[in-house]
Order: sequence, then C-alpha cells, then structure tokens
Amino acid sequence: MMLNGRRKARLVLQNGLVFEGVNFGASGTRLGEVVFNTGMTGYQEILTDPSYYGQIVTMTYPLIGNYGVNVDDVESRHPHVRGFAVRTFCEWPSHHKLIDKLESYLVQHDIVGIAGIDTRELTKAIRTVGAMPGAITTEDIPVEALLARMDEALVPDAVKRVTTQTVYRAPGPGHRVVLIDYGMKAGILRSLLERGCDVIVVPATSTAEDVLRWKPHGVMLSNGPGNPEDAPYAVEALRGLIGKVPIFGICLGHQLIALACGAKTRKLKFGHRGANHPVKDLRTGRVDITSQNHGYVVDADSLQGTPLELTHINLNDGTVEGLVHKHEPVFCVQYHPESRPGPSDARYLFDEFIDLMTRVREGRFAHA
Repeated sequence: MMLNGRRKARLVLQNGLVFEGVNFGASGTRLGEVVFNTGMTGYQEILTDPSYYGQIVTMTYPLIGNYGVNVDDVESRHPHVRGFAVRTFCEWPSHHKLIDKLESYLVQHDIVGIAGIDTRELTKAIRTVGAMPGAITTEDIPVEALLARMDEALVPDAVKRVTTQTVYRAPGPGHRVVLIDYGMKAGILRSLLERGCDVIVVPATSTAEDVLRWKPHGVMLSNGPGNPEDAPYAVEALRGLIGKVPIFGICLGHQLIALACGAKTRKLKFGHRGANHPVKDLRTGRVDITSQNHGYVVDADSLQGTPLELTHINLNDGTVEGLVHKHEPVFCVQYHPESRPGPSDARYLFDEFIDLMTRVREGRFAHA
C-alpha cells in the first residue's frame, strides 16, 4: 500500500502495540529488540556502532537525517542495526561533508526504516514496559503472524557476530596495547592512536595466552552488544590477565571485568542510550556528561566481597558507572569516553590509562 507516495510501513511491538507510518530505506521485514536513543545528532555513529547489533533503534529527536551521511562519522565498516524508526527524516540534507542522503545509506545497507510514527508515544511505551522485541515491516503480514515470530529478535552471543575474525595492527611509537574487540567502536582505536599507542586488535575469543604473547604494556577492552553473561570465554580470559598487565575496560569490557572479579550484572528496564547522561566521580566530585549505549549494568549490591571499588555513578538512576580494582592496575567505566557521538568530557580517561601503563612500566604502581 502507498501512502503519500510512499509504501506503508508498520512497527509492531511484542505487547501488540502497532505504529503505522511510511517506509524509508530498504523494504521488507526485520525483527529485533526495540530501543530508543535520546541524542539530537550522531545517527550515523549510532547506526554503525556494533553495540546496536540486532536492535531496532528509534530516535527521540524528531528530525533525523538533516546533515546526511559522510565518511568521518562511521564507527565500523557497516551499520549493525536491524531497523531504524524516526518521526521525520530529511529528504534534502545539507552539510559541507555530505556525501549521501540517510535514506540512500539505509537502502545501500539493506536496513528497513519507518518514519511518520509518534516516537514520543513509542518511547513512553518502552519506558513503561521495558525494551522488548518488535518488527518493522513493509509487507502485508498479519500482526498475529509477526507476534508469533518474535523469537527471531533474539541474538545469542552477539559478540562473536561483530568481533574481528583476524588479528591486525595499527602501529605507533608508544605503549603497546592489545585491544580486545568485543564489537569495537573505531573511536576507541582512534583515541589510542592519538596518544601514540602501538595497537594490536585481537578477536573477542582470544585467550589470556593469546594476549600475553604480544607482551603488551596494557590491555584495552572494548564495548560490544548483548548480555555479558553470554561471553564466558571473555570472562575466563580476563581472569588470566588481571594482575599481569594494566587493563582499561569500556562498556561491555567494564561488565566483563566485573564478572571476572566475582560481581554480577543485570538488565536495565530500557537501557541507557544517548549523549547526555550525567556521571559523578565519587573520588573527586567531578560530573561528566557522557555518551552511553548499553542495556546491562553491574549490580551494585554484588560488589561486596569482590576486589572492586565503586568509583562512578549515574546521577539519573544511581547505577554503577565506574570501578577500580583495589589491588591491581585495572579500571573501567560503563560509558564511552571516546564519545562518537557525544560530549568529550571523559576523554581524559585515555590519558589516565597511558599514565597507568607508564607507572607500571617504571615500577611506580603501588599495590594496595
């Protein structure tokens, strides 16, 4: 069916709620977990962030696509979302870096989009009920038939689907860092290279022995999609690395450190996804506005009895945002200090990682 010259599209949630709009991007049917992002800009970085693998993302800001797409705002080789939902998309974008329209980009990468829906109502539904499976379709499929397929939205062990399959090196003159790719955003690699690091990127399934074979001065743990408990191989590898090399973890890497140290994680009702989340450093009182994208967090109550100390909290809901090991050179944060998209408040954490590696190499790290 055509509507205002465009094919009709529907977004169907697992609870039976249906949103009708028009199709933009590719056509067909896609299923995935439906989540929302509160960023006003940064849609290209969001589309290409591997942490969104298997998800249908809706943007709460009403106008998306007004600056098109460019070659600089990509965080991986291709988009990872299964669907994209917006209130209004811009058909005639304008920007000095523009190389294509958002709609053409979605068509090129076979991503089904829906526009013209009430994204405020959709966001309220997710906040009330929680993130849930859903389907975007341009096909004449009965709602009941789509609801019967919601299991297709589940993505077991998403990390193995987005990690690099081969080891590769980005050379630099400084500290040798092994970056474990659980679904890495390119901004993490850029941040290390900007600080002169000699970076070796390895697959998520790498063992502790695989990592230590490179004789690294430090190990960087990336972000990634899904439930951290679905990656026991990563937890086991970290248990073999803690105490042997300085470690800095981001997002999923942060959660995996917690699991490796005996803490637990839990799923948030609707996650943290946006570029305006306030995080407080409990040690200094400093508050950073941060970029976030995750559906799971470390359970604060489970930290008791572990060697981890709480360092940062989310000022919106009090959840865990940062940890440090009490005895070893290991620290981690739930948010994205590399931003991409979002504010640059927390980029100093990469400098702290460089300083930590330097102190360990010079024998100046004091074990508690």
